Amino acid sequence: MKQIAYNKYALYEYFVLEKYEAGIVLEGAEVKQLRAGNCNLKDSFCLLRSGRLTLKNLHIPVYDKAGAFSTKDSKRDRQLLMHKRELDKLAGKINEKGYALIPLALYFSGSLIKVEVALCKGKQTFDKKHTIAERDRKRDLDRQIKNYK
Repeated sequence: MKQIAYNKYALYEYFVLEKYEAGIVLEGAEVKQLRAGNCNLKDSFCLLRSGRLTLKNLHIPVYDKAGAFSTKDSKRDRQLLMHKRELDKLAGKINEKGYALIPLALYFSGSLIKVEVALCKGKQTFDKKHTIAERDRKRDLDRQIKNYK
């Protein structure tokens, strides 16, 4: 499993409750860019409308060698593929206030490209401060352990 991109910002902004794996519908030139590691998940999110899961704002740069066969929109909407029962389960949870579907990672599973999607609940400002303080404490502890040896 080779990881293409990871959304670190999502872990700062949201509490991750459940994780799901979804396939993604791509064009050939987009796959070439992903094999080169060119994509950005930072501002992306998922919408569930009329039984279809759509990934929005995933930035995959335009492949310059594709010529006329390449789409010119690097942030176009891309369809995600999941089982119907998983989508039905998610539909009930997303409609609650404060919940969102956020892509955490893009990776290769064999020759296929998969997206790790998480059901998340938004953090408040004090939660984010607590996350930063916890990270700083862990970093200081690691430094002390390293210097002790």
